Amino acid sequence: MAGAGEKKGKKDDNGIGTAIDFVLSNARLVLGVGGAAMLGIATLAVKRMYDRAISAPASPSRSNQSGKLSWEEPNWLGSSTRLLKQDMKTSVSRSLQTLPTDSSAFEPDPFRPKPPSRKSQTDLKKTRLKLSLQEKLFSYYKKHVAIPPGEQSCAKQAAIDICAELRNFIHNKFPDMPLKDMHLSGSLYDDLQVVKADHIQLMVPLLIENNLWSCVPGEETILNLPGFCLLRRENVEYFPRGTSYWDRCVVGGYLCPKAVVATFEKVVAGSINWPAIGSMLGYVIRPVVPCESLILEVQYDDEQRLFIDFLPLVVLGERMAVAKSHRLPRYGNMWRLSLRGPETATLIGRDQQDSGCRCLCLKVLKAICRYNPPLSHLTASHLTNILLHISEKENDWSQGSLADRFLQSLRETVGFLESGELPSALDPKVNLFSELSAEEVDEMGYFLYCSLSEPDVLLRTEE
Repeated sequence: MAGAGEKKGKKDDNGIGTAIDFVLSNARLVLGVGGAAMLGIATLAVKRMYDRAISAPASPSRSNQSGKLSWEEPNWLGSSTRLLKQDMKTSVSRSLQTLPTDSSAFEPDPFRPKPPSRKSQTDLKKTRLKLSLQEKLFSYYKKHVAIPPGEQSCAKQAAIDICAELRNFIHNKFPDMPLKDMHLSGSLYDDLQVVKADHIQLMVPLLIENNLWSCVPGEETILNLPGFCLLRRENVEYFPRGTSYWDRCVVGGYLCPKAVVATFEKVVAGSINWPAIGSMLGYVIRPVVPCESLILEVQYDDEQRLFIDFLPLVVLGERMAVAKSHRLPRYGNMWRLSLRGPETATLIGRDQQDSGCRCLCLKVLKAICRYNPPLSHLTASHLTNILLHISEKENDWSQGSLADRFLQSLRETVGFLESGELPSALDPKVNLFSELSAEEVDEMGYFLYCSLSEPDVLLRTEE
């Protein structure tokens, strides 16, 4: 009788196993690999419970020895990447590991302490992730973002030396050119540059006559482009062309930024003996060609290079317009209204008030955009304005909240990209995404959205 019972049990077991194998083999055809994986996990859990129920010994003293069984990956998953991607296979393996393997797990035990609630487990997991991300962000900043002080100092000194030489040359060679004092600007000057001290801006203010030129905001023109403007030549009937030095750069009745840059290019790239000046200063200096703007490349060390962006500008009250054209050619006559100075001053000022981490967060975000090519179209201006928007609704910017503010910045950026609009924090009618194509916006939005579940991927560098 015992043999018959054993044979009967074995037969039943084979029947269940055959049925399960049939279900799993057909599930993969109907549901695909991913759906079949989930169905397989649930089905195998039921099968394992059934196996334990029919194979458990009668003696309670032996139950602990036979009840502990190991889970294995079902053989239909396979190990080939053609059947299952590695990330899905890892996910399935982790799911299998979380299932109970001890028969006692299915029996109530009044003396066993209650496991932590799902909410407390979630909160604990979030805390661990936050602490881990916080540590990774500071490590990332130290290793890949911060620039050594010595490198910054050498780059600034090279820029100062070249600025002085250029100022003296233009003053002596073109004494009638109406200019105000040149000065340095940019992230290196404001201690907000990341990765390498390799670029700075040399601002060249034009001196224009108030009665001969007027500013026409971009939104008041037929082009309807907030954030840009036209500089219109006025009173031509009383002050004919040639009255102003900058009349030579007028195109269609407006001062053309490209024509202004071309004028300085003839001076800077064509008239100055940069090899001689570089030899005197101990640098190797050469203009970058071809280039839409005027840029000088300075090699001030065997391995260090600095790019100086020569940027003409016009001061318009409290704002200034720079000769940096729109990406689209049809806006070639328009000057860009720059709010970089006030934006940067606002961000730094708020950090100084509460010892915040806004600038630190900005540097990390800038480095991420530099190391990840899909994010290359996100500029320092975009990131600064996103942080300024967050500052309006978030008060906690302590160093300990860096991970929270970093994740919040990613989410806010995805939201702005999804809407296709990023209003300027200081001039809301300006959409800072207006120069980006729909494809560029979608690519950046998708890349950042995918990184939200695992932000660590953004901290990987390939130099």
